[in-house]
Amino acid sequence: MKEKIEMSTKFNPQEVEKGMYQKWLNEGVFKPSGNQKAKPYSIVLPPPNVTGKLHLGHAWNTTLQDMLIRQKRMEGYDTLWLPGMDHAGIATQAKVEAMLREKGISRYDLGREKFIQQVWEWKDKFADTIHDQWAKLGLSLDYDRETFTLDDNVSKAVRKVFVDLYNQGLIYRAKYIINWDPQARTALSDIEVEHKDDKGAFYHVKYKFADDTKFNGKNYIEIATTRPETMFGDTAVAVNPSDERYKELVGKEIIVPLVNRKIPIIADHYVDQQFGTGMVKITPAHDPNDFKVGKRHDLAEINTMNEDASMNENAGKYEGMDRFDARKAMVEDLKQADDIIKIDPIVHAVGHSERTGVQVEARLSTQWFVKMKPLAKKAMENQKTDDAVNFVPERFEHTFNQWMEDVHDWVISRQLWWGHRIPAWYNKKTGKIYVGETDPKDSENWEQDPDVLDTWFSSGLWPFTTMGWPDTDSEDFKRYFPTSTMVTGYDLVFFWISRMIFQSLHFTGRRPFKNVLLHGLIRDEQGRKMSKSLGNGIDPMDVIEKYGADALRWSLSTGTTPGQDERFSYDKMDSSWKFVNKIWNASRYVIMNLGNMKEPQLPNAKDWNLADKWILAKLNKTIANVKDNYDKFNFGEANRNLYDFIWNDFCDWYIEMSKETLTGDDEQAKQNTRNVLAYVLDQVLRLLHPVMPFVTEKIWLSMPHVGESLVVAKYPETHDDFINEQAESDMGHLIETIKAVRNIRAEANAPLGSPVDILVKTNDLDLKNVLENNREYIDRFGHPNKLEIGADLDFPNLAMTSVITDAEISIPLAELIDLHDEVKRLEKEVKKFESEVERAEHKLANKKFVDNAPEAVVQEQKEKQIDNKNKLAASKKRLADVQAALNEKN
Repeated sequence: MKEKIEMSTKFNPQEVEKGMYQKWLNEGVFKPSGNQKAKPYSIVLPPPNVTGKLHLGHAWNTTLQDMLIRQKRMEGYDTLWLPGMDHAGIATQAKVEAMLREKGISRYDLGREKFIQQVWEWKDKFADTIHDQWAKLGLSLDYDRETFTLDDNVSKAVRKVFVDLYNQGLIYRAKYIINWDPQARTALSDIEVEHKDDKGAFYHVKYKFADDTKFNGKNYIEIATTRPETMFGDTAVAVNPSDERYKELVGKEIIVPLVNRKIPIIADHYVDQQFGTGMVKITPAHDPNDFKVGKRHDLAEINTMNEDASMNENAGKYEGMDRFDARKAMVEDLKQADDIIKIDPIVHAVGHSERTGVQVEARLSTQWFVKMKPLAKKAMENQKTDDAVNFVPERFEHTFNQWMEDVHDWVISRQLWWGHRIPAWYNKKTGKIYVGETDPKDSENWEQDPDVLDTWFSSGLWPFTTMGWPDTDSEDFKRYFPTSTMVTGYDLVFFWISRMIFQSLHFTGRRPFKNVLLHGLIRDEQGRKMSKSLGNGIDPMDVIEKYGADALRWSLSTGTTPGQDERFSYDKMDSSWKFVNKIWNASRYVIMNLGNMKEPQLPNAKDWNLADKWILAKLNKTIANVKDNYDKFNFGEANRNLYDFIWNDFCDWYIEMSKETLTGDDEQAKQNTRNVLAYVLDQVLRLLHPVMPFVTEKIWLSMPHVGESLVVAKYPETHDDFINEQAESDMGHLIETIKAVRNIRAEANAPLGSPVDILVKTNDLDLKNVLENNREYIDRFGHPNKLEIGADLDFPNLAMTSVITDAEISIPLAELIDLHDEVKRLEKEVKKFESEVERAEHKLANKKFVDNAPEAVVQEQKEKQIDNKNKLAASKKRLADVQAALNEKN
């Protein structure tokens, strides 16, 4: 028997959460069960970058994962949730370099070794911060298996993958046009470039003929460019070979302005003769399409810029100038030389570095590449097999396949110091390349490639390197790989999901995970993306400080569907806190009324009253709905079911009804009610625990039952003997009756403290019996002076009425009622029921609906139609009676 913990009179999230996480860690409840007979369920945490603190998006992402792993753990699965962090090469290095710049230092001042030491110190600092945030969020991670992407075992795996791909001809080194970040001074892959609209211009420039050729009476041709600073790299002007306008010019030479270098006019099908003048300058070292044209025509490749995007020696007098400053100076010089025809302002999409934000350059550079076509083909073919990855929502599989079909070779080398060093060495004398998992034996004669690998190269191996691969005999690899579910943002389908899939298939022969659940982005109340520039970012730790982790988790996981963005609002947080507070107060009421109970035990079914039967039936449906929605990853719908059951059914009705019994004299009835209260609360806490771990654990430890932690308690199951449609129907009628009485009182401004006569007219004998047998509830909630239930009751005209299913309710209120107001109210009621009848008739007349909808759904519509027709008829009759009374009065 565990020691009972008392609940405080007021809900205080800080008090509830204090020490709870450490208690869980001390008890080791987050570790796999070790039960080899249990079915394994594993998740690897998408490793956050060690660039700073976690944001709301991380809180959302990890909450969804924790909900999954906690529920599966309670369902008896052998669960593993493996944490880790990503070294995030360019992102982390950019942060550290920015920090050093503030001190007036560059990485080159420190040198590679000392700079890397600085980055490790940064990593340790923010790793500690992230650990604290994981704890605050209550994430049930197995820290014994925590992995960092630069750990020795990961580095070993990365080397093996690189060497194997190289030996298989799938990694190669080549000179090519790549995206270049001039601030970080590194190559970028296509998906690390964000295109933004920038103001620019088309500069129409004269390129004069090298001889006395005239074209249209002029000694020049007109070339439009948005980037005059690349003109020094021009090695040709191209026209389409089918363009009759320029056939006579092919083979002629023209002069590049400002540099006075001759270049040829060539013909190539790349040129769109319908665009602009149909003539384009070819700059092979500064444009990927021009690079291909240059290869076809054996053109020179002239790079005009340094690594930092300043102009180099090929730029003549502009050498050393910033690219944009050079552009301004060149345009002025072209104007002076009368070589500018016109300048047309434009707005165009320009690539920017995702990490540093600077405008990228297309730069000719020698880099390492992965040959993607064979890997992509295997990934797409696998999606047609039983080992396919299940995308949630399904539409993102199309996104994945589309990207794989159009994929380019992946540039994997980065000109950084922080990351996995490329395992390639160059012989100092011969220049020969050695690629291997170990350093060359005569290392003094070799120089290692200074570049590091793209971060996504190592994180693409995450699902299996964390499990011990390349040791395929590793216990974790054999038991927990492939993993069960990957939860991440839809924006990472290209960056990460695709790479994990093709890397896993290539090296393990298996998919990396069974399911990939994709969520959207966290936005502010106005739907804007959170960013520093807008100043609308929110620290999840600040939210937890004010509202508690459970309220934040509930808010983030409620009202959302897979694949959709979510808006964060403090109004939603207020509502979430109120719900947690409601649970706390309701639980405290239940526990205070349990007396000396040692363990909840449901009474025999023969002793259940209507309220007992109803709440257990509703509980049963809630368990089924929540489990079904968890299985479909519909957490928002699961939470809606929980909210409705807890707030409406359990708190507002069953707990309130229990007070009638608990204040009575029947000791056996009291004991029965206490046990049902305790049982339902126990099941509610278990259902809620995955999303609200702190408050549910605190309450559960205050309950009288055996068990040390809710974390490893059994998840609720449905019971056939709880199914009771009749009890649900009967209680539904009773609740409808009570609500109708309350509504009449509210409209007539008759407070609950003032007794009134309540007349319930019904020809339905079953309904009459339900109401008669539960008069005490109508007494409690309706406060009647006199309650009459029968078929032959005469309603006074000076009364307010309500039509419910199979019955009419009348409350004589002669002193309060205004017949004119009652006529207006009844007219509205008639219109409402007419609208309901018309809507149902339209639906049932729809052959497509009747033929395709489930039979139960169609039958439900038919029953609603009958019910609404009866209510309409009763309302019309009552309206006629009141109008008659009004006419008589007048």
